[in-house]
Amino acid sequence: MNTEFERREFELEYPFTISRGTQETAAAVVVRVHDDDGNTGVGAAGPSAHYGETAGTVEAVMPDLLDVVERVDDPENLARIEAGLKQVVYDNPSARTAVSIACHDLAAKRVDRPLYEYWGLDPANSLETSYTIGIDDAETMREKTRTAVDRGYGTLKVKLGTDRDEELLATVRDAAPDATIRVDANEAWSPREAVNNIEWVADYGVEFVEQPVAAENPEGLQFVYERSALPIAADESCITASDVPRIADKCDIANLKLMKTGGLREAKRLIHAARAHGLDVMCGCMAESNASIAAAAHLAPLLDYADLDGSLLLADDAFDGVPMPAGHIDLESADRPGTGARET
Repeated sequence: MNTEFERREFELEYPFTISRGTQETAAAVVVRVHDDDGNTGVGAAGPSAHYGETAGTVEAVMPDLLDVVERVDDPENLARIEAGLKQVVYDNPSARTAVSIACHDLAAKRVDRPLYEYWGLDPANSLETSYTIGIDDAETMREKTRTAVDRGYGTLKVKLGTDRDEELLATVRDAAPDATIRVDANEAWSPREAVNNIEWVADYGVEFVEQPVAAENPEGLQFVYERSALPIAADESCITASDVPRIADKCDIANLKLMKTGGLREAKRLIHAARAHGLDVMCGCMAESNASIAAAAHLAPLLDYADLDGSLLLADDAFDGVPMPAGHIDLESADRPGTGARET
């Protein structure tokens, strides 16, 4: 096998604000792994500074990661590849994920199967992704909500974590009276504030609340979980499978992201660990291209909830992926082998 990578930058359709800040572009480091038969596996890193990564750090470690792939020289020995990636680069999980996705894409292409079929999953057990409404002024959030509804998205995730949270949630609910709504505070609330806020959040028919308190405060998460009027999802508190036992009595839903886990094999381990502890499972994402979102979509048959709108938030994605008409992750129509990611 031989390998290559390149940095790409994608504009977002709208500036995307959460409680920690605003982004207007999404950086990606695209990885390609080629075999001698002319097949190419594609993956991408969507680094997040919150987890200590930038496009620059990904580029810095990528040669060492790709050396592992070339040394193993067997695209179907995914266990050895992912173990080798972690040995040479323990941090930088999105960088390792990019290589993992590319190798899985290549392995499935070599047997001419979509990735879900390579894994033995049922494409009929698929889901609808939520579409995220970032923090903004109330009228802009109303406009973004109406646009999302007009495009057919029936499940919305609303970012909160401001001193005007109720106004913003009320605005979204007014603009989308029939939508399923989820709320994500991105660690912005104190435990007592979270319990109080969730009381009024529940009045707006919200399905669940994601990461209400800081990940560094597990006791606070448990405090909220034990008093919450709504189910609680753990995101920043749940990075890899080893975190699941620590959150199992503190939430209802484990939210994984490929860019946090470090690879597709670890993502599947996290799912199985969460199931073993009686948790529901959601897969989320960063603002990402289909070069990585496509792989996450193939996990849909293993999930209870999906928040895989990363490519939908881009003004223009250079890659196609798994079809998502009106937010439905349509694996049965994913007729290309591998993840389905393809440069347009």
